Amino acid sequence: MNTVPQSDEQLRQEVSARYARTALQVLGTTETNTASCCGPSCCGPSEKAETPPPTEASSCCASTCCSSDVSQGNPITSHLYTQMELGEIPVAAALASLGCGNPTALAELIPGEKVLDLGSGGGIDVLLSAKRVGLTGFAYGLDMTDAMLALAERNRKEAGIENVQFLKGIIEAIPLPANSVDVVISNCVINLSADKGQVLREAYRVLTPGGRFAVSDIVVQGELPPILRRDMESWAGCVAGALEEETYRALLQKAGFVEIEIEITRRYSLDDIASSGASASVTALSPEERTSVDGRFISAFVRARKPETLR
Repeated sequence: MNTVPQSDEQLRQEVSARYARTALQVLGTTETNTASCCGPSCCGPSEKAETPPPTEASSCCASTCCSSDVSQGNPITSHLYTQMELGEIPVAAALASLGCGNPTALAELIPGEKVLDLGSGGGIDVLLSAKRVGLTGFAYGLDMTDAMLALAERNRKEAGIENVQFLKGIIEAIPLPANSVDVVISNCVINLSADKGQVLREAYRVLTPGGRFAVSDIVVQGELPPILRRDMESWAGCVAGALEEETYRALLQKAGFVEIEIEITRRYSLDDIASSGASASVTALSPEERTSVDGRFISAFVRARKPETLR
């Protein structure tokens, strides 16, 4: 079992390397994975009956659930987007999605808004956001991993979307000026940071007054056994770095946010946590620890707002 590095920079490098492997895997497999879907349940919530099925050229259904092992079977990263949403984007954007929710739905984006996605990966949420804000709006994606940025840019070109820019950088130091975006979204990335308070302060800084913070993230209700916190596989699987719910609220408030809400969208069993990459540390838990952890991990929509009048 690999342990979490003590240095923030070492942790960042380890996480980046793991996500780079996902991007490189997708870059090497997507060109042949564009045919035949295995059914609506593999892609996410089914659409209404009158919704036409995706075409072979646009559907990522087959690649997501049949042809790729990137996120197949992972209880945290699977079944997050509708067939309609997946049909709007290139296959590779869905294949590289390692999120735990659908922040583009949460954010209730409107035409003309500027959006920033923290930890944008293969670009799925950026591309969906760009479509929602329209040509009068704009979507930024921020990622620290070169391979993910290359994949995202390729996906942008394939989708023919122009109102998008992918930026290289870290979410603890966003390379945008203050008061520059209307909405900050993120999909199961803030939990990967070693300095979550700094991430939230940066999100607050770049938001315009009245701007919205709308992220999907893994949250834990209660304390975690130390062995889970130390496990690098558990951290990369979005478990070990998860904030306790009340700590998340407190950090948002300290950063200056108001109207803070945390809405549970999924609750995970211990078996789910083991399947997400924490099997070694879960096996090492005592019976008492297993009982204390079971059902305590949740996917959540985390909402907050930057005040209209700054303090």
